[in-house]
Amino acid sequence: MDPQPERVATSITLRSYAALLRRNQNLRRLWLAQIVSEIGDWFYTLAIYTLLLQLTGRAGSIALALVLQVLPQTLIGPTAGVVNDRLRRKHVMIAADLIRFVIVLSMLFVRSPSMVWLVYPLLVAETTMAAFFEPARNSVIPNIANAGEVLVANTLSSATWSVNLLIGASIGGVVAAFFGRDAVFILNALSFLASAILISGMRFGEPHAESAAPLRARDLVDFSPVLEGIRYIRSHRTLLPTVFAKAGELNVGPSWVIFTVMGATEFAFHHRDMNPAGEAMLGMSILLGGRALGALVGPLIAARWAGYRDHRLRLGILFGYLLIAAGYAGVGASHSVWLASLGALVAHAGGSTVWVFSTTLLQLHTEDQFRGRVFSADLGLSSFSFAITAYLSGVCLDLGFSTHKVATGTGIIMLVPAALFALYVFRGGGKRDEGATS
Repeated sequence: MDPQPERVATSITLRSYAALLRRNQNLRRLWLAQIVSEIGDWFYTLAIYTLLLQLTGRAGSIALALVLQVLPQTLIGPTAGVVNDRLRRKHVMIAADLIRFVIVLSMLFVRSPSMVWLVYPLLVAETTMAAFFEPARNSVIPNIANAGEVLVANTLSSATWSVNLLIGASIGGVVAAFFGRDAVFILNALSFLASAILISGMRFGEPHAESAAPLRARDLVDFSPVLEGIRYIRSHRTLLPTVFAKAGELNVGPSWVIFTVMGATEFAFHHRDMNPAGEAMLGMSILLGGRALGALVGPLIAARWAGYRDHRLRLGILFGYLLIAAGYAGVGASHSVWLASLGALVAHAGGSTVWVFSTTLLQLHTEDQFRGRVFSADLGLSSFSFAITAYLSGVCLDLGFSTHKVATGTGIIMLVPAALFALYVFRGGGKRDEGATS
């Protein structure tokens, strides 16, 4: 049977987010760590993608960078899941942040076309650390928030991600344009150091680590815990389709390629005091700003409607897929940066809702000792999907397809996961609220 956590319902209002942060010091520290590291990440992402486009002139270089940023999360996922279920997840997060501090600083060595090759192994190394960090962060939320606060905490995290993207995409473009990429790399490295310091001050119990056997080197290549995790997911009706929900967001990978190329070519902002790289980054910033606003408002509205009703959380995932399809069709039909930004807003309002609702369902229905492996599987499957679709979109653009056609195609393809999830929801898979509160 699925675990049935006690759900002390918390009203989902704007006031509830502030109240949760005020009374929960651990969550407040995790939230502040998210703010500083993610703003740095968005600065960094803009700088990396425009650097590659400038030095190589190929959309495929951006697609390859995105593949290398997400695919390792699939390959390292089984090991990361075992580590997160055997060690204290707090320590895993701190170690990942400190290692990323060193990795990002190493980007300063990429200063010419002859050094572009260095970007790729550094991206792989950074993403490998993210593969350990993200499942740990998702797994500790039920340890630091009660069951009635989990959806509030996840929605707050999603809203914060969106605001961070908005700030990072807007200010990051300006910082890089006027102060250079080196400043961006240094700021992002320092953000990881700040995140590690904040997380080190968290104090909470981790029952899974207290009862686990010591982690040995051979355990990292022992797949029996991984197989145990797979059996656990397969045996739970709620977990099996939900762990594939983020992988169904077939827009995430193409979005970075589409917005980068569209912002750099069709919608670049021309200014006499700015070089071409800065103009491209500002065009991309506007598109990412629309994406960020959508990701902000989507879960804030949808969470109030869904509450802690499992069936509504599943319906929210289905509606999210449909919004993504509509939004990317709108991007494809747009002939101004502002209309394209509006399409991105609609699409990512849906995408962020899928992300928050699937995460919440997994947290509420997964036992603590399996949570690391479940979230590593969740991250690994979605990362694989993002990598494949990013690569294919880059290939299509390099073959001569316009960004508008690739965006429209992305919207059409989103109807496939929508149809599959609709079958699950309406053929009995999601009709009963398991332990839901009204």
